[in-house]
Amino acid sequence: MTLFEDTQLFTSGKGGKKTFDLPDADLMLADDFITKEASDHYYSTFLHTTPWREYQMEIFDKTVTAPRMIAWYEDKCNTGANPEGPDWTPELLAIRKKVEEETGLEFNAVLLNLYRNGKDGVAWHSDRTDQSGPDPIIASVSFGETRLFRLRHKYRKDLQQVTIPLHHGSFLLMAGTTNSFWQHQVPKTARDILPRINLTFRKVNRSQ
Repeated sequence: MTLFEDTQLFTSGKGGKKTFDLPDADLMLADDFITKEASDHYYSTFLHTTPWREYQMEIFDKTVTAPRMIAWYEDKCNTGANPEGPDWTPELLAIRKKVEEETGLEFNAVLLNLYRNGKDGVAWHSDRTDQSGPDPIIASVSFGETRLFRLRHKYRKDLQQVTIPLHHGSFLLMAGTTNSFWQHQVPKTARDILPRINLTFRKVNRSQ
């Protein structure tokens, strides 16, 4: 299957913009944030030109290879940033500008995740706060295969899990105390699915 055929199978969301009414959370979804045509271009470009790498993670005192591939970009002027890190690409800068205009916020780093197929995913977790503060703002843009994004409250077992399909070109903003009170995951699936690429823009403070 060619890449052109892949993009024809991707579904863009039609739900518009939605703010979720959840306790201890500030969560907003823009389902059609980036047009289908632009999303196809970004998907193709990131898939083939990003310096993807595997990385090791600790689980129950064991070191394992994470079930996805990543890439990290950060402003070189950020205190303590790696001067040898890759330069922001024109595509990343364009998306960052659009995200910043939408949110009125500034971001200086982005983590790219490549979910190669249904065997790749992310287990339940909250994001690290050592360099982003106790309540980090995470601006997430997705391209490619639609994957489910699930959230569960850390302390209130009376609340049901929340499931959000993240479509091709969608934008999800997690702010406020969301990271402090909720965990999230992208579950694996046995279905035969195409890749998904996710960009999470962040504000990193290296002096912390």
